[in-house]
Amino acid sequence: MNRVIVLAGGIGSRINSDVPKQFVRVGKSMMITYALKTLIKSKYVESICIVCNEMWKTPILEDLKKAEIAADKIQKFALPGKNNRQESILSGMRAFVKEDEDAGKKGFDPADTVLIHDAARPFLTEKMLEGVYKAYAGHEGVMPVLPMKDTVYLSEDGRSVSGLLDRSRIYAGQAPELFSFGAYFKANTVLLPDRILKINGSSEPAIMAGMDIAMIPGDEGNFKVTTDEDLKKCRQILEAGEKD
Repeated sequence: MNRVIVLAGGIGSRINSDVPKQFVRVGKSMMITYALKTLIKSKYVESICIVCNEMWKTPILEDLKKAEIAADKIQKFALPGKNNRQESILSGMRAFVKEDEDAGKKGFDPADTVLIHDAARPFLTEKMLEGVYKAYAGHEGVMPVLPMKDTVYLSEDGRSVSGLLDRSRIYAGQAPELFSFGAYFKANTVLLPDRILKINGSSEPAIMAGMDIAMIPGDEGNFKVTTDEDLKKCRQILEAGEKD
């Protein structure tokens, strides 16, 4: 089964808003709704778990209904982790594991996958999903990446340049990231209770566990809304598109 975890538990501290950025209205809908629309309509996605605070469950479902998007693939909600993003991912995976256990399923099906996506990336496309799932064959995971455009320097102390890095060998990771469910679940649980707190990117546990992660070209349009400038750009794109 192709499962998806949508991360919507962050507070968006770098954006000036009364609500977390993923629930800000951009265009006609909340930001999260645009990503969910693509996931729900995708032929590759079978089951979705949204990781968010309890208070947002009803607003999410109501916004989908208002946008005339069926919510049948949203089968789970899970609470965010207490400390960081990776704990939230594990919370979503545990919700799926409990679902399997309640159904009497024992062990992990090697065919099961989990896709990790951020609610603050509203410009996800079916083309990107297709690229990720097609590239998965023969690997244990897939990560979209963007090449570095700027010259990259190394600093040992944060105050002076220590060296120059070869930017042709350096890439910026994007979402969504796809993994073998069983292998990725184990890669995360072995980091408990302390090492998981140091994880910043979804693929880090997989790489630390020695999983085979393929890279595919990312999409610059699939940017993450992090700052007020990002939010302004997001609104401009969506509002322009909805006027056409």
